[in-house]
Amino acid sequence: MRIVAANWKMNLTRSEGLALVDDLLVRNENINSVTIVLGVPFPFLVDVADRIKGLANVHLAAQNCHHEESGAFTGEVSAKMLKSCGAEYVILGHSERRAYFEEDDALILKKMKAAIGQGLKPIYCCGERQEHREAGRYFEVVEKQLNESVLMLQTAYLNGLIIAYEPVWAIGTGLSASPEQAEEMHSFIYGLLQKRFGALVSDIPLLYGGSVKPSNAAELFAKQHIDGGLIGGASLVAEDFMAIVRV
Repeated sequence: MRIVAANWKMNLTRSEGLALVDDLLVRNENINSVTIVLGVPFPFLVDVADRIKGLANVHLAAQNCHHEESGAFTGEVSAKMLKSCGAEYVILGHSERRAYFEEDDALILKKMKAAIGQGLKPIYCCGERQEHREAGRYFEVVEKQLNESVLMLQTAYLNGLIIAYEPVWAIGTGLSASPEQAEEMHSFIYGLLQKRFGALVSDIPLLYGGSVKPSNAAELFAKQHIDGGLIGGASLVAEDFMAIVRV
């Protein structure tokens, strides 16, 4: 089943966010073959959970979590808290967390284990910056990220894991990796996972994230190792997001 996940980032007020969810749900009619995951800011979690309750194909994600279960971490939110608010997924390792909050894969690994321990499904993000792409080091960079995080997990931690490849140079820039570039990296990631986890690789969906739009989604999703998308800007427009879902 294809997975299309939204990442609203730090956008929308509560009323705007709920209006967007209502618009999405109206357009969700007769869609059963696509898993939709809404990655919303923390303050909207409970409201959105209530909105989507009972819908088999629509699920809720948070955009981050702390690696400890509880403690004196003012301003942070634990996986246990997210679970209690109705979240089923959590986005971890997004390039913006890496760049602006200096998160490395050692920390992201701790967060993944914390999330999985609470029954959340991590959407782990990896990808190279423009200078890595231009220097021909994109495989090296992504392999290092995976080696220090996902590939260190025991097989018992794999249930529900999703990996999103997001070339940093294609996020919020209007640029997008070509379907061939995206498939090349997805095939590479699939090979690394297969070498580490064997047949279990088939249970790990690989999403592409990087300026996915209605105009390029079909061509991207047609590739062998691309199982869906992690959608940023287009997820803020109900018509665009659902057009991507329906390709």
